[in-house]
Amino acid sequence: MTGGTTEPGSQSLEPLFYPRSIAIIGASADPARISGKPIESLKAASFAGPIYPVNPRHQEVQGLACYPHIDAVPGPVDLVLVTVPAAGVVNALEASARKGARSAVIFSSGFAEVSESGAVAQARMSEIAATSGMRILGPNCMGLFNVRHKSYVTFSSAFLRAWPKPGPIAIISQSGAFGAHCFVMARERGFGLSHWVTTGNECDVDCAEALAYMADDADTGVILAYIEGTRRGDLLIDAFARARTNRKPVILMKVGRSTVGAEAAKSHTATLAGDDAVYDAVFRDLGVHRARTFQELFDTAKACAMGKFPRRGRVGIVTISGGGGILMADAAAEIGLDVPPMPEEAQRKLKKLLPYASPRNPVDTTAQALDDMSLAQRNLEIMLEEGDFDAIACFFASVGLSPQVGPKLRDAVIAACRGHSATPVLMAMAATPELIAELAAAGIAHFEDPVAAIEAIGALVRFGRAFERKLATPPALPAPRPAPSAGMLDEAASKALLGGAGIEFLADRLVRSADEAVAAAEMLGLPVALKLLSPDIAHKTEVGGVALGLNSPDAVVRAFDEMMMRVRTERPEARITGALVAPMITGGTEMMLGVQRDPVFGPAIMVGMGGIYAEVLRDVAFRLAPFGTDDAHELIGRLRGYPVLAGARGQARLDIDGLASALSRLSLFAAANAAWLDSVDINPIIVTPKSAVAVDALVVARLVNPDQRAHQRRHIQR
Repeated sequence: MTGGTTEPGSQSLEPLFYPRSIAIIGASADPARISGKPIESLKAASFAGPIYPVNPRHQEVQGLACYPHIDAVPGPVDLVLVTVPAAGVVNALEASARKGARSAVIFSSGFAEVSESGAVAQARMSEIAATSGMRILGPNCMGLFNVRHKSYVTFSSAFLRAWPKPGPIAIISQSGAFGAHCFVMARERGFGLSHWVTTGNECDVDCAEALAYMADDADTGVILAYIEGTRRGDLLIDAFARARTNRKPVILMKVGRSTVGAEAAKSHTATLAGDDAVYDAVFRDLGVHRARTFQELFDTAKACAMGKFPRRGRVGIVTISGGGGILMADAAAEIGLDVPPMPEEAQRKLKKLLPYASPRNPVDTTAQALDDMSLAQRNLEIMLEEGDFDAIACFFASVGLSPQVGPKLRDAVIAACRGHSATPVLMAMAATPELIAELAAAGIAHFEDPVAAIEAIGALVRFGRAFERKLATPPALPAPRPAPSAGMLDEAASKALLGGAGIEFLADRLVRSADEAVAAAEMLGLPVALKLLSPDIAHKTEVGGVALGLNSPDAVVRAFDEMMMRVRTERPEARITGALVAPMITGGTEMMLGVQRDPVFGPAIMVGMGGIYAEVLRDVAFRLAPFGTDDAHELIGRLRGYPVLAGARGQARLDIDGLASALSRLSLFAAANAAWLDSVDINPIIVTPKSAVAVDALVVARLVNPDQRAHQRRHIQR
């Protein structure tokens, strides 16, 4: 459990990120040791506040007066760093709380990530944080630093090579080693940083709260994060929404996509990974860019650090290689960017400058432009002035490595960009570190891979659109239904429950004998379907519990008798409450709707192509409940099979409005009943040009947890 009661962006994290004084319990005189390295770093960085080493074995540590215990420290303590072995951590925290320390960082490991006894000790840390108000980072973390504030509370040796330079990028990582690697790679790429924080086991402060803090931090413009999971889905959603409102891009690497990865994440940080498809839905809906590779993580951060987020996605490409231009245009088309032609008049101007050039877009200047850099500059100026592009991607091969041509190209590009600060310009080429740094200083991002430059523009456009998109106000929820007994409801009970929520079902009749089945079939009209009704059998087809196309009374009798005999033989323990008789429905497209109770985020709603599409294509999309019909339409539109619904190849458009209405109503039902609802399957729902009618349904209830009702209220109010 995570301690503390702070809201997103709470100033209670100020002592961690902006400490005025720091005490180190277990301080070492040896700068090479974990308990000595932070003192060396703080001194070398010229931290402005007092530094208090605490260790009963020393009177002086690294030139500083050392105190026997935290109570002996003469002044107030904003941040206490605990570096003692695991067995002494709780005592050190209790003493620090009595001293009035406002925050603590714990390097020590050996807690919930390794054993039950460690988990007990970690729970005590959470309790200390909750009762004392002292915010605790860790245990099992590498600490944090604030570049401008010069507070380096970490044992990382990454500073041996160079200090980080101030800048807009904050790095948040649940993993200490991965976070350190991110910092080093960011520094080697010349990125400027605001903060770096590793959260470890998260007994109190977690990645979600750190992210919420950075979303409000004045020194932070871009948030780069690595997470394995979270226990506070509501707070993570709030943090993402806060960052989006403040126009701060979040670029996040979430691991644990596979079953093996998810299990490793749980054992590594003792967090609950949750379902990866639901994480994906959260990221997409809140405008978070999910990076799949380390290179993508930093390429996207580099582009975002320019602070320019266009929305339309109109891309201009200028290249000295026709092949490079084609490669970039293909990449743009694949991710949904537009590569429109230059206006005719602008094309004539470009052609006049370079008769052998191709001026349409991509604009291929050929290598001739390099003989006269004024031509290269003027080409780019015309594209910026007259092309009506949202971003420009340039490909200049290996010109940036030439000591003669590279600096001239740099000057030409920088000069062309003057007066066009709102349009991001990205350079793809091989170049010297000095030239790359000079371009970056002028606000021009550099990439070696031309496709990476195009993909970075795609990320900028997605952020731009997300920043402009208003957060939807969740619809009003219906009154919750009384919780049924835990377990699976049979089809009739499931349909009754969901039908009361406004979802339309095909008319059917409950029968308990062959004679009743015949009477129901004749009333509904032959042919009919016959389906077993049992709260113990979820997959009726596996036990012969479904008979279709019954077109005579005799066929109905035979099917009923054979079905009951087979089920009683194969599943004698199963409760059988009868069968359902329903008319056969012809035509239309099979879809499926569902609810999955995610352990982190609560009820997630699924829509997908049914029938063979469900098994072969696995074409599904998720969104957290609740949402209205506009969001339901957007969710349906994500499906690869959407053209089938929209009337592909001259077919009639199906009732997408009816499907969206059912999807939204299901989301409201799920949110209203989140306290007891475990899952829902509506499969299939048949969509025709005139209707969207559900045919089958299965609801699974779980034991009511009083704490879940509180979670439900927080989730709905997000």
